[in-house]
Amino acid sequence: MKTKVEPDLCIACGLCISTCPDVYDWGDDGKAVALQEEVPQEQEECAQEATDACPTEAIITE
Repeated sequence: MKTKVEPDLCIACGLCISTCPDVYDWGDDGKAVALQEEVPQEQEECAQEATDACPTEAIITE
């Protein structure tokens, strides 16, 4: 699974970071970022939860 955060849609609510801190963190601009494009298999479930919970649909997973 791959993931990324669209910075133009991110409102920095932090939900993704609190849901899946091993995959998402704060970027230098104060918005969420994916720590790596490829999500480790053991983190896929929480990454999907973060994607589903994002209020602005800023997280894209494939």
